[in-house]
Amino acid sequence: MFRDLHLQTQPLRLPNAWDAGSARLIASLGSQAIATTSAGVAWSLGYRDGDVLPMDEHVAAVRRMARVLDVPLSVDVEGGYASGAAVVADNVARFMDAGAVGINIQDGSEEPALLCRKIEAIRAAAQREGVPLYINVRTDVYTRKLVVAGKEADEVLHRAADYHAAGADGLFVLGLTAQDEIRRIAAGTPLLLNVIVWPGLAPVNELAALGVRRVSAGSWLPQTMWAQTQALVRGFLTDGRSEPLLAGAAPYGDVNAAF
Repeated sequence: MFRDLHLQTQPLRLPNAWDAGSARLIASLGSQAIATTSAGVAWSLGYRDGDVLPMDEHVAAVRRMARVLDVPLSVDVEGGYASGAAVVADNVARFMDAGAVGINIQDGSEEPALLCRKIEAIRAAAQREGVPLYINVRTDVYTRKLVVAGKEADEVLHRAADYHAAGADGLFVLGLTAQDEIRRIAAGTPLLLNVIVWPGLAPVNELAALGVRRVSAGSWLPQTMWAQTQALVRGFLTDGRSEPLLAGAAPYGDVNAAF
């Protein structure tokens, strides 16, 4: 079901969740699936983003999300929380056991060959578990400036060929916004292209014509919620007024009834 959602006329829209409450809310508003933001999950559990989440805490958070959902759940596992492919596969198996039917895994600044070994091990683990796991591979070629300017698309397509051969299903190119490059990358790989909400990105209904199959919100939702909460708390601590806290609040009964 999750794989098929990537084959619709319009790209799959994923407003990423960071805990059970946000997952439940997003699903209740009509999202066809839930994908997590690793940054948001890390922050909600009191950790920095960047492959430092303890596995036990992350798996428990995923299990809580799966408990309140009746739509597919995909988990951002960052780099897999290990360098060894076998350990990464074991980690992903724990997420599958918790309810995940898809993952995001990223190359970051590591050599693509290392991620290929991880993908192969994950695919083998998923087959042993009998789960048709959707493996979405994130590449940071653009955001980390891993090649000289103007050569990013070439490098992404080179990596995509290796990731596809290793067993990946999707390609997530962080920071990709240029329409000509989106079109070229989408046409140049059998992997289904995922882009993320980003300054300068075209509206979703325009991205379908470029070959995009999935658009994620990433960590922008928890970042926005942080800023809004910051403003409300700062105001309350300064003047003690109730009105700003009440003005945009959802009714308690509506929130409680969602669970």
